[in-house]
Amino acid sequence: MNCQEVRILIDGYVDGELDPIRNREVEQHFRTCPACSTVLNSHQALRAALRTGSLYRTAPPALRNRIRSSFKPAPTRKSLMGLPQWRWVAVAASLALVSVLTWRAVPFLPTETADDQLIQEVTASHVRSLMVTHLVDISSSDRHVVKPWFTGKLDFAPSVADLTEQGFPMVGGRLDYVNGRAVAGLVYKRREHVINVFLWPSAAAVETRSLAHQGYHLVCWTQSGMTYWAISDLNSRELQEFVQLLQSPSSH
Repeated sequence: MNCQEVRILIDGYVDGELDPIRNREVEQHFRTCPACSTVLNSHQALRAALRTGSLYRTAPPALRNRIRSSFKPAPTRKSLMGLPQWRWVAVAASLALVSVLTWRAVPFLPTETADDQLIQEVTASHVRSLMVTHLVDISSSDRHVVKPWFTGKLDFAPSVADLTEQGFPMVGGRLDYVNGRAVAGLVYKRREHVINVFLWPSAAAVETRSLAHQGYHLVCWTQSGMTYWAISDLNSRELQEFVQLLQSPSSH
């Protein structure tokens, strides 16, 4: 990693938001770059200062009294007991209505599923590869060079397809971190559009599914015991064409 790449990631490193692979790369850079180490120390000092109590100030007594006097006193038990019966009925009915509305609304509140989280991780990995100029770890269009490169770096052997003649040349491959594990990342191109393909072992069978997220098209499927995720800003039709070629046994 160079200094420019590390400066982009330094806030995420300080906040503990980087994946293990990027985290290790940044730490290796800090050990050999005094300039970036100085920037890191400044960020850590600022973060520590913001977490101390030195930035907090206690309000003076006059201000506290003025604020307290602006609030109406809470009703006492005696004043509540003096309410007419019809007021008690109205209060009870209001509480019942609120309870029903809350109960009806809870099932419809948006919740993040494991699938939603995986989509976000795949998208983040794709965007990160474009932002920090770390598109590939092994640069080659030859699958017989790219596939052996993963040996010893992963606990599985990724299938690597050569689609150059079909108009989707391979750029290379890299290690990435998705779904809580190290995965293989294969990189292809269609004109100026980058296509990232992430794959890792999976026992579950999933039919081919297409979706869109944050302006990118994604396609996921399982094949031969592997989960695949393809993502690109390429139009949906051409990405589907790419996936069909990748799924073809003749391409491997």
